[in-house]
Amino acid sequence: MEFCLSNDQAMMQETIQRTLERVCPLERVRQAAASHETRAADVWAALTEIGVPGLIIPEEHGGVGLTLLDAALAAEALGRSVAPVPFAASAVMAPLALMGAGSPAQQAEWLPRLAAGEAVAGVAVAEHASGARDGAGVAAANGRLSGKALFALDAGAADVFVVADRAGGLHLVSADAPSLTRTALTSIDATRSIAELDFADTPAEPLAARDPAPVLRRMIDAGRLALAADILGAGQRMIEKAVDYAAERRQFGRVIGSFQAVKHLCAEMAAELEPCRALIWYAGYAFDEDAERASLMAAHAKAHLSEVGTFVARTATEVHGGMGFTDLLGLHYWFKRVGFDRQMLGGPERVRQDAAAFQGWA
Repeated sequence: MEFCLSNDQAMMQETIQRTLERVCPLERVRQAAASHETRAADVWAALTEIGVPGLIIPEEHGGVGLTLLDAALAAEALGRSVAPVPFAASAVMAPLALMGAGSPAQQAEWLPRLAAGEAVAGVAVAEHASGARDGAGVAAANGRLSGKALFALDAGAADVFVVADRAGGLHLVSADAPSLTRTALTSIDATRSIAELDFADTPAEPLAARDPAPVLRRMIDAGRLALAADILGAGQRMIEKAVDYAAERRQFGRVIGSFQAVKHLCAEMAAELEPCRALIWYAGYAFDEDAERASLMAAHAKAHLSEVGTFVARTATEVHGGMGFTDLLGLHYWFKRVGFDRQMLGGPERVRQDAAAFQGWA
């Protein structure tokens, strides 16, 4: 038995990486961040052409029909390039909600559009993933929603939202629904969007599942894994940039990479991050093949990558010295990406609490 990626998976990830290297260099990221583009049209079109928005959507709905592990590999590539496009919510969580809880009509209406990149879906489930906050929470009654949802993910360019109410029910809400107010929230990562959604007796379409709770749980698990994989890609690129900088920056007549302290910093980053790759792979495998361990492994991956990613981001910046804090090198885009991923759908403390509960310890 081989515990590694298949040739097809490795080729898919390489294709995405090459596409992003072509259409999303650092200068394109800088432009997108400056103008708050969270669905850069040219980048989105290139990714749509190779099927990224529909990776996990079944073929009968126009998607590619792959697994969550494949989606995690795509997320890693997106994090590596700091791609200013929606993914975790629109290409992972929302399709899972529709596939798991949607009626045939709901699936037929939205899954083909999501797979084709014609529509973007936002997801508002933060109260169930990160814990309730004062004044937040959505109540459902008679096909309408009232209340407030915080930190809706991929919300800026969304055409439709998947919203979880206080009881765990799932609903589809059109982005232009009457009495829905969408307020953009400022994020440290200008390449992704979050928003506050205010519902005032807003029309909503319940997803058809009798028991949506397991679907909501899988949505959160999948979202956490996608964010963890995004951290892995961002961290790997930060290490590469630190090593390249250490090999060319000279101090006292020598490249700084020849100094033992700098060597240790780079080695520590690699030693911390590389084992995380196997953790991501296994969490993706568990989601598709081992339902009993899926939630636990997604929580482990999200919590651990959040901590390791923070260490790598901080240490890579330290290797760059004062240059690491400037816009010239653009290192801060990856730094902010890691910080955003760390907190979305639960910071490491909250996610570890969930992991303890999954094992009956809390």
